Amino acid sequence: MIFAVVGPSGAGKDTLIRGALKARPDLRLVRRVITRPANAGSEDFEGVTSEDFKRRHQQGDFALVWDAHGLSYGIPKAEVSGPGSIIFNGSRAALPAAARVFPGLAVILVTAPPLVLAMRLAARGREQAGDIRARLARAAFEMPAGIAFRTVVNDQSPEIGTARLLAALHPARA
Repeated sequence: MIFAVVGPSGAGKDTLIRGALKARPDLRLVRRVITRPANAGSEDFEGVTSEDFKRRHQQGDFALVWDAHGLSYGIPKAEVSGPGSIIFNGSRAALPAAARVFPGLAVILVTAPPLVLAMRLAARGREQAGDIRARLARAAFEMPAGIAFRTVVNDQSPEIGTARLLAALHPARA
């Protein structure tokens, strides 16, 4: 089973995914490849240059790629092969392609109220005020047509949010 966790910046996707991985040892995290420095951000990812990303994409190293916020993201083919269920932090805009690449994909939308998103984005200190406003404007992005998903509202503690994510994962257990 493959799970894509999507949602606006600041919703707490990475925090909830980490909690789910601790609670469900059967889940494997897909370590994304991103064109940003490896020391930026809260998730474990492989940071590469744009040139390296393009080369790897041309070589067919990725099962799925997308661009967002001026960065390129890739799901390595090697990360999605093998036994067990996998989970990855995805993009709402890339879901139609992800559904084609991963038949049976289970999608979970993690979201939070705008005020909570704004406070979390400000607290992480990666964006300026204008960037935060732009991210909040994109938070209302609708899910692509034809994509079935479950929603997790992450507006309380990480423990409550993780419990909600685990409940959303449970009906789709393989």
